[in-house]
Amino acid sequence: MRIGSGWDIHRLTEGRKLVLGGIVIPFSKGEEAHSDGDVLIHAVIDALFGALSMGDIGTHFPPGDPAYKDISSTVLLEKAVSMVHTEGFFIGNIDSTIILEKPKLKRYIPEVVQKLSSILGVDPENISVKAKTGEGLGPVGEGNAVEARAVVLLEEKDESVWV
Repeated sequence: MRIGSGWDIHRLTEGRKLVLGGIVIPFSKGEEAHSDGDVLIHAVIDALFGALSMGDIGTHFPPGDPAYKDISSTVLLEKAVSMVHTEGFFIGNIDSTIILEKPKLKRYIPEVVQKLSSILGVDPENISVKAKTGEGLGPVGEGNAVEARAVVLLEEKDESVWV
């Protein structure tokens, strides 16, 4: 088994969509980023690469590369999951937290879990997505940023079972 942790933060700005876990959340601001800025998926990708000892999201999908301009982070996650499988592992579970002052995310979490489940090939019961606020502190608490953290457990494939 291997464990990885990931973290991401992006400024919130007018004129961009707020994308979390591959779902567009209705709000007046969205992530300022080279891609769609989905901090939750970026944190999950970093956790996957961390568990594999393969660097971080910027190593594999450089933010200055025009190929990734405005790309959906779900596409990047699909590539990261493929790398997990190529390295001989499968995803056991994911625990994640989104930190955002507004909007409240509780009603969107089941949809985010389903979206992640379909991309990751992981049972929804093995995916935890929690939402917290910044309690009015720092850039997140002031409503100027969104942050996400994730921890993943990878398990080595038993080739005798996977044949």
